[in-house]
Amino acid sequence: MKGPKIVVVDDEAAIRRLLRAALERARYCVIEASSAREALNAMDIDRPEAVLLDLGLPDREGLELVPLIAKTGAALLVISAREATAEKIAALDLGADDYVTKPFDTDEVLARLRRALRQRISADGNGAISIEGLEIDLLARRVRRDGQDIRLSPKEFGVLAELARHPGRVLTHAQLLRAVWGPAYEYHVEYLRVTARGLRTKIEQDPAQPRIIKTEPAVGYRLADPDS
Repeated sequence: MKGPKIVVVDDEAAIRRLLRAALERARYCVIEASSAREALNAMDIDRPEAVLLDLGLPDREGLELVPLIAKTGAALLVISAREATAEKIAALDLGADDYVTKPFDTDEVLARLRRALRQRISADGNGAISIEGLEIDLLARRVRRDGQDIRLSPKEFGVLAELARHPGRVLTHAQLLRAVWGPAYEYHVEYLRVTARGLRTKIEQDPAQPRIIKTEPAVGYRLADPDS
């Protein structure tokens, strides 16, 4: 029996074939689309669990599709040759779960796809999770290690909670600032950096080599995957 349905959107047939082969080996059901029109048709007809989206499409700017796909609830990985940080931030701000730059390793794509699918399935945002031995209980607003409470400031807990609602997913500076400080602060990246530094000091075993809160340079932060 096949697994979740994945739409692969890319105008290069060779890329579609490469991704199809890797996805089918991993027992996914693959639907191909070579244009924005075909991608939107596949979203309507096939109702996929996830989409792998190239931004360089022949009939429409790929970034325009990101919010349209994201609002369906499907996990969305952008796979693009565009390396500019601004492109990555734009895709993530518009709702993409992750961004992979071409040329890519298919094992990495599969790992990020699994992560995005897990996050979509379990993203109720109300439970407790454990990461590197750190226990985060969003409902009780409690953070503990080895049975001991860790005291966080409201902003530190706010940043950690927002990341914990999307484990494994990159959240941009603007997304975190809007969520924790408010829309008027989305360009005050220094506020976030100071708070993240203080948070790491309290929750990381070695703040100089963080394993819980990962930095995506010039883009934002990502919480490590929860312990299994």
